[in-house]
Amino acid sequence: MGNTDDSLATFLVEALSERLGNITITNLFRLTGGANRETWSFDTVDTDENITELILQLDRAGLDRLIGTCAKESQILKKAAKWKVPVAAVVISSDVPNPLGRSFTVTHRIQGETIARKILRDKEWEIARSKLVSNCATALAAIHAIPEEELEELALVKVTDSLASLVDIYDALCDPHPTFDLAIRWLEANRPEPLKSCLVHGDFRLGNLLIDEDGLRAVLDWEIAHLGDPAEDLGWMCVRAWRFGGIGKVAGLDEYEDFINAYEKSSGTHVPLETLLWWEIFGTLRWGVICLQMGGDFRAGRTTSIEMASIGRRVAENEYDLLSALKEQLYEHA
Repeated sequence: MGNTDDSLATFLVEALSERLGNITITNLFRLTGGANRETWSFDTVDTDENITELILQLDRAGLDRLIGTCAKESQILKKAAKWKVPVAAVVISSDVPNPLGRSFTVTHRIQGETIARKILRDKEWEIARSKLVSNCATALAAIHAIPEEELEELALVKVTDSLASLVDIYDALCDPHPTFDLAIRWLEANRPEPLKSCLVHGDFRLGNLLIDEDGLRAVLDWEIAHLGDPAEDLGWMCVRAWRFGGIGKVAGLDEYEDFINAYEKSSGTHVPLETLLWWEIFGTLRWGVICLQMGGDFRAGRTTSIEMASIGRRVAENEYDLLSALKEQLYEHA
C-alpha cells in the first residue's frame, strides 16, 4: 500500500475497532467507477484470523452538494433492509466532522457483478438475465412500500414536481441546449397523473445493481433517494443510456409490458404505458442535465475528476436519445 492507502488503513482500524475489535487491514484497494463517490474494497483480520470482507464509500472531496450523502445513505440502507429490500448490511457510518473530513459508510461486501456489459452479454449471467427484470420489479415494489412515516427522521427531500425541480437545475446552469428545451415543452404538455408519493431510489439501473449467477443480490448507490412518484424509478430503468447496447427497452433485457406486469404483480400498482414512457423521457432529460452539471463542475474547477469531465461530454448522446424518444412518441405511440 502507498502512503495514502496506509493512512486510510490506519483510519479504518481506529474507526472499526469498537465493532470488530483488534484488527488489521488487508487487500485495501480503490474500485473504479462512481462519479460522486470513492469506493474502496478491503478485508479485516482479527486476532483469531477471522476475515471480514468490507466496502468503504467516501463522499468525493471538493463538491459541497455531496457533503454528507454517504452518512445519509447508511440510514436509508438500514430502513430498506428492515423492509426486505436486498441491500448490503451497514457496519459503521459517520458524518463530518471526522479525521477524513468527509462522510463515509462501511458495509459488508457482497459477491457479484455490477458491470452492465458483462451482465448483458456473458454466458455466466444467462440465468440471472432471465430473472433480472422480475427481480428488479420486486425490489422496486419493496422500496416503494416503505411507509413515509418510517422515513421522517431522515429528512429526505420531497419532490412534488420533478419536472419543475429539474428545470430549475437546468436554468441555473446557464448552458441552454435546444433539444433539452424541446423535451421540456413536450414533458410539460403531456404530464401523466401521479401514482402516489413514496420513497424513490433515484438511480435504480444496471451499474447500481449487484448481480450473481442467480439474479439480483443488492441494490446499491442510494445517494439521491428522495420522496416522489414511484414511476420515476421505473422510467429510469428504461432510459436508453441504461440499456448499455441491449435490445430490450427495460435495462436492455425486456419489454415495457413485461416490466409493468411484474411490478403490478409485486406492488399491486398499475403503471399505464404512457406514464412509463413519460418518465423514460424525463429520465433521459435528467441524465442529460446531470451530464451538463458534471461538465460544468469540471470546467469551473470545482472538481479535477477526469471521470466527471468525461461524463460531461455525454450531453450530445442524451440529445440524440431525447430526439429519438420524442420521435417515437410523436409518430409511433400517437
